[in-house]
Amino acid sequence: MTDENQFGDIILKSGGRGQTVYLRDVAEVKLGAQTYDSFSSRSGFAAANLLVYQLPNSNALDVAKRVRDAMEKIKPSLPPGMEYSIPFDTTKFVESAIHEVYLTLGEAGALVLIVILVFLQSWRALLVPATTVPITIIGAFAFMPFLGFSINLLTLFGLILAIGIVVDDAIVIVENASHHIEKGEAPREATIKAMAEVTGPVISITLVLMAVFIPTAFMSGITGQMYRQFALTIAATAFISAVNALTLKPAQCALWLRPVAKKSVFSRFFDFIYKPIEHAYSWSIRQLLKVWWAVLLVFLLVALLTGWLYQRTPTGFLPTEDQGYIIIAVQLPDSASLDRTTELVDKINVAFRDTPGVENWFVLGGFSLLDGTAAPNAATAFIAWKDWKHRTTPELQQDVLVKRVQMELSQMREAFTLVLVPPSIQGLGLAGGFQMQIQDREGVGLDVLQERAQAITMEVARRQPKNPGDPPTNVAMVSSTFRAGVPQVYLNIDREKAEKMGVKMNDIFATLQANLGSVYVNDFNKFGRTYQVRVQADASFRSDTSIIRRLEVPGREGMEGPDGKVLQRPRVPLGTLLATEVQVGPQSIIRYNLYPTAQMQGVSTPGASSGDALKEMEQIAAQTLPSTMGFEWTGIAYQEQRVTGEALFLYLLAVFLVYLVLAALYESWLLPFAVILVVPLGLLGVVLAVNYRGFDNNIYTQIGIVLIIALASKNAILIVEFARELRLSGKSIRESASDAARMRFRPIIMTSFAFILGVVPLVFATGAGAASRQSLGTAVFGGMITSTVLAVFFVPVFYVAIQSLIELKNGPPRMKLGEHHHVPSL
Repeated sequence: MTDENQFGDIILKSGGRGQTVYLRDVAEVKLGAQTYDSFSSRSGFAAANLLVYQLPNSNALDVAKRVRDAMEKIKPSLPPGMEYSIPFDTTKFVESAIHEVYLTLGEAGALVLIVILVFLQSWRALLVPATTVPITIIGAFAFMPFLGFSINLLTLFGLILAIGIVVDDAIVIVENASHHIEKGEAPREATIKAMAEVTGPVISITLVLMAVFIPTAFMSGITGQMYRQFALTIAATAFISAVNALTLKPAQCALWLRPVAKKSVFSRFFDFIYKPIEHAYSWSIRQLLKVWWAVLLVFLLVALLTGWLYQRTPTGFLPTEDQGYIIIAVQLPDSASLDRTTELVDKINVAFRDTPGVENWFVLGGFSLLDGTAAPNAATAFIAWKDWKHRTTPELQQDVLVKRVQMELSQMREAFTLVLVPPSIQGLGLAGGFQMQIQDREGVGLDVLQERAQAITMEVARRQPKNPGDPPTNVAMVSSTFRAGVPQVYLNIDREKAEKMGVKMNDIFATLQANLGSVYVNDFNKFGRTYQVRVQADASFRSDTSIIRRLEVPGREGMEGPDGKVLQRPRVPLGTLLATEVQVGPQSIIRYNLYPTAQMQGVSTPGASSGDALKEMEQIAAQTLPSTMGFEWTGIAYQEQRVTGEALFLYLLAVFLVYLVLAALYESWLLPFAVILVVPLGLLGVVLAVNYRGFDNNIYTQIGIVLIIALASKNAILIVEFARELRLSGKSIRESASDAARMRFRPIIMTSFAFILGVVPLVFATGAGAASRQSLGTAVFGGMITSTVLAVFFVPVFYVAIQSLIELKNGPPRMKLGEHHHVPSL
């Protein structure tokens, strides 16, 4: 049969006089949906949703492109009046974020080159570090396949920061070569002399950068994945930059640099501004070295202040991103029908249609996202915002739009609605915020589980500020969809009586399924496809529990009458075999790590960090839950709790490895401290910048701190290396420190400002992925400012203190037999 009307001609019964009962006489035959326990719509129109998920190790953008191509091929075959659309595409965020990062990459490169040009005032000198950028980035792309990386946000973040790092070596070389050329030496001889002076610092800086980042690649979990991609990208660019600086850059300097016969107006203006600053700096260093012990006391206070501020900085895992969509969970009262859910969805469709910033939306009725179960009283909606380039005004930012949607939904009293921002990394939980699993660990009962979950919700609500002057709480809202008192119809079957009457249990269950649900019969073909044939009772016979008692099942087979003939199987009413009871119980029982659980979904208060919210929730759970119950974190909250304490260990490991590298280079266990002590100075800028902008100490901040450890050490290495060489040449400790600080002041300021301006586009990032870029950029920007401004004053003091301590024990340094040290020229 190929048409539904043909099923109506099926003969069910015929009489001796030719009477015939057809299927159409007792049933309505129609072509309908396979199931009626859910529905879906797109922007208010009925729709069939097709969800596409990418497989592991596949490229998200490539999958999206191929899906679009496939739908274009299918489009001509769609029936008249039907069309397709893609209202929800998570790859738009990826594509837009990567595009924004590419723009940031270009802006960072341009700003870095502008700084170099301002300091060197020579187009020829500019070409030397300028050619470093494309060589290094191309080399980094070549390394990525060997490291198993793709071009994603983290690797691109690494390349943005690498622009300011990789030009450092080239800047140091070209600045030193230009310095010697200004003294009248030929470019070739000037370059040779410059390389003799800076080869050691270049190697030291590269080894320090790699020593800081490579250990982070061995971290486990999702944080390890994030650190690994960022760190190894930076390490690869640092290695390429060093090879480039020690091979190609000297040749370029010798070929391209030329003596300047007459300084330009801009050069004279620059010298007019810069020379007094350099002289003032040199004078201040000489004064500070006279009271170096007092400077060390100031440093100790700065270090203590840094530690205190770091401890007070709010903690988090990942910043909340505007990914272009939000999720709405809708839950009607227990046992509400799907018809009531449909009516509410219609009202929600009207509200969304009038909401600015909304491009489209789709709704899955009869599905609870938070529980992951089918429920007639639940629905899940996905709202897709307009593209980021169309939402540049403050009123169209995600925070404002979310508040507007919450206000509109709060007016619909028929249901509980929860507006959820998706997690920053897809797959880490159902939504942003945090998820806590309340567990019944000793079988106290589902009623108690619901009661305790509600107690936690009420405690969070009680803590909310009632008056404008009340202190804010860290948790804005928490809720749970777990219900243990959902009305249900329980059928108590008398199995012993059914056995005595010869009624098979399979017949009872089949009758209940056919009349209360549906029964699969067979298949038929239509439109060139195969469809299922199902039988079920009419809706009017499924709306009252009393009808269940009137249903009949076949009785005992093979019963004989008085004449010895086998009788037809008798029909037994179900009312004689079962009793219907209305009970209450959970709609679904979800287990987490084997225990029955109630999921708590919550969000932190605007301005409060996720770490503070988790701590407050743990306090509430500790005072609310009995000893027979417990809780566990899941999703993003689980990852955040897992990495708690890892950051400090990572910082200590990075500092320790830097110390070991410098100890090997300097052949001293004490002198590396003259470099290591600058780390608190950089960390001070990080915590000040992060707190000033109201950010938290998240993974991107921690990545920035690791980078600052390396960059702060780099500036110190330039001074300590030159001071060490001057001391070996016979100069006094203070004179060596003072001269080295003055000689390295310009390259330090130039490289630092090049890097600082290179991260400015990250600090003020907008569009897709802006939160991550702002968090990383702010940490690096603040840390680099303090590690530069403070380090140039403190590092000479550190050298004097450490070298004096070394010579107090070992005496003045002496060159070994046959050893030659190049004395830097002033």
